Amino acid sequence: MSSPVVTLSLSKGAGAGAHSLSKGGGVTGSEILALYDAEMRADPPRSAGVWYEWDGDVVRSVGLWNVVMYWCLSEADADSAIAEQAARARSAGEALEWKVYDHDVPPAIGRMLERAGFVADPRETLMVLDLARGLPDDAVRAGVEIRAIVDEAGVGDFCSVSDAAFGRHDLVKAEVYVRSLGDSALTLFVVYRDGTPVSSGRLQLPPGRSFASMWGGGTVPGQRGRGMYRALVSHRAREARRRGYRYLTVDAAVMSRPILERLGFAPLTGITGYVLRRGA
Repeated sequence: MSSPVVTLSLSKGAGAGAHSLSKGGGVTGSEILALYDAEMRADPPRSAGVWYEWDGDVVRSVGLWNVVMYWCLSEADADSAIAEQAARARSAGEALEWKVYDHDVPPAIGRMLERAGFVADPRETLMVLDLARGLPDDAVRAGVEIRAIVDEAGVGDFCSVSDAAFGRHDLVKAEVYVRSLGDSALTLFVVYRDGTPVSSGRLQLPPGRSFASMWGGGTVPGQRGRGMYRALVSHRAREARRRGYRYLTVDAAVMSRPILERLGFAPLTGITGYVLRRGA
């Protein structure tokens, strides 16, 4: 695997987490990623609709999404661990993603996964915003309002936007989000334009961690290119800092990365999800 794409410095700080990230020298990208690995992958925080378990040398999420998050494997034992996880998924009739970061070992794990029937999804980039160094511009156009969702009707708006933005419908997620209303670790946001829901995204705020994270940001066709995504990113960044977090992460797709860089996010490392499709 290739080395991390940026070097940042690490310093102690206050707030929800124990460290902050800032551009500069002093600590390598690998050391910063070790902190992320320890807090968010090796010991993943609770998340709505999923639970986490160690299965041998592998950490896996189960529930809304089945993902291998982290592992302690050598090249000698990775093939057998991959085969075991694949067999378990096939037996359960479930899809399984194995999420590989560019700094992960063994370096050949991507090829091993492909030999076992996993297929690589498009690459993404793990990006981070140091909330202690400032926030993106929060300018919102006239007629646009961003709301934190507090009731079932709002969850309906959130899911309708997500369905239209990403072309899929998931009743199970909607039920989980309704049950999670009032959970301080998850906030759903919807952007309304002239009263109509047009963009949505989640903000994960895990207790006892340094990292808040953004997920699922999407805008309905016909409203893209009007600054909705940018406004939603800025709004979630402000909420994360208000809640005491020092930095904010996002798994950025190719189209999102330039927008996020203009908003102050820095790339840390690449991500490739290797997916074993249901029935494969």
